[in-house]
Amino acid sequence: MTGATITTSLWEQLVTTALLGTDRRALPPGVAGPGGGDAAVALLDAAAVHTVRRRAGLLPATAAEPPEPAPADHRPPLPEGARRRLEQLLADRAAGSSGGRRGAAPDLTELLPQWLATAQEQGYRAPVALVPALLDAARARTDLRPQTLAFAGSRGLWLARFNPEWRFALRGAPGSTVPLPEPAAAEQVREVWEEGLFAERVALLTAVRAEDPGRALALLSGSWATERAEDRLMFLDTLRTELSPADEPFLERALADRSRNVRAAAAELLSSLPGSALAGRMAERAASCVGPDHGGAGAAIHVEAPHECDTDMQHDGVVPSPPPGRGKRSWWLGQLVAAAPLAVWTRRFGDRSPEEVVALPVTDGWREELHGAWCRAAVRQADATWSRALLGPPGIPPENGPGTVSLAERAKLLATLPQGERADWVAAFISAHGLSEAFQLLGVCAVPWSPALGDAVVDALETAREAGSYPWSFSGAMGLAERCLHPSAVARLDPLTVDPDGPEGSSPGAEGYWSEAFQRLTSTLRLREAMHRELTGSAP
Repeated sequence: MTGATITTSLWEQLVTTALLGTDRRALPPGVAGPGGGDAAVALLDAAAVHTVRRRAGLLPATAAEPPEPAPADHRPPLPEGARRRLEQLLADRAAGSSGGRRGAAPDLTELLPQWLATAQEQGYRAPVALVPALLDAARARTDLRPQTLAFAGSRGLWLARFNPEWRFALRGAPGSTVPLPEPAAAEQVREVWEEGLFAERVALLTAVRAEDPGRALALLSGSWATERAEDRLMFLDTLRTELSPADEPFLERALADRSRNVRAAAAELLSSLPGSALAGRMAERAASCVGPDHGGAGAAIHVEAPHECDTDMQHDGVVPSPPPGRGKRSWWLGQLVAAAPLAVWTRRFGDRSPEEVVALPVTDGWREELHGAWCRAAVRQADATWSRALLGPPGIPPENGPGTVSLAERAKLLATLPQGERADWVAAFISAHGLSEAFQLLGVCAVPWSPALGDAVVDALETAREAGSYPWSFSGAMGLAERCLHPSAVARLDPLTVDPDGPEGSSPGAEGYWSEAFQRLTSTLRLREAMHRELTGSAP
């Protein structure tokens, strides 16, 4: 038996004795306390001796090559006040939430995205000492990753190579661990496109597409046949930027792709081009199913859904099998109408305006299916005129509206409108219907909210308070207000932070909770204003 084996065996015996206790297991042979003294002391002494012996017996390892230095980041450093604020935000994120009552203190974690966005606008670089905490924050919250990785910059990517928990940065960051070439540098672009990692290639194609759509399309066409199906799908998504009729020939060829998902994506992109051949074919099919009801007493829409999904329809992206609970004919009809150019319906119904077409009655219970498909078409084609018609006046109850009653569809339609008009529509909706149904609609409005929208939200919160409701019924809207209200709203909110006598019949203790919620809201708005000043030197 070698000396190393004896040492290892004795060490294992010492560990076992320590785990069980010297009162339950005798000391290993040859280990005894001084003069038969305390066994526990003898055990610790023996462990100390053998620890040194084991360490002394290790052979020195060959030193690894030091890593290349982190690339330089020439962006200006943060102002000192902004750096301290970032430390505070990251420390609050790491501390986590207690899960109990929030109190009047601002939720700093929810302010980190806004801080990062403003820092990026100002072009600052991340403090070196805070890059690890930033990567930890991005690992915990996927919604923070684009902003965090952009702010951490090349040094963040360099550091991410040394920690497996930060590997997400190398997978998803534009350019991965190397800087992208300028789109005009033809040779370097070709080299990255042919030899780069997938994330680098997607980022490169996106950059080239934004500068020269035709060149990006030529780059993609050259390697299309050799790309994997999942990669082809991601590359197709980059064509949404500056999509134009010049992309149609390539997308028509992609309709014959061996991947069903790629075919569906190509068909969707082609249907976003109202003048494409596919849009024309879809218009012809849809018009054969939807038209004027000549047999009725007045103007109405007659629907005759398709009876089959033939091979030509499938070639143009119509999915033949519906999801569970959906009828085949309604499923096919919805896809045809959603892919048809919206201009076909004004011609089909006697040059009526979109508002007049949407207001027409629909026979045989097809109204919901038809209007839902028009909504998808308006969003896909970014048609603000049809979106207005399908939204209808904001004061009308949703169930009586001209288009759709789905809040999710309304939010998508609103996203096609200009920002100012969008905010005004949501403000009028809140004034008419309150906040309970407005959460999804608020999410598509620009931040900070316009004065009209901010006033409507505060009015609705004040009305809810006066009605005696508990504030946590409006916690979602209150959380949005903390992040989206303009800080100048503090002057109006300050009087609401007091704790007056509640109205008759109000919920017990509701006034105290409301006051606390408004105190938190005003504190958060003041903090946001301070953050903005620290980063920009001026008020929002």
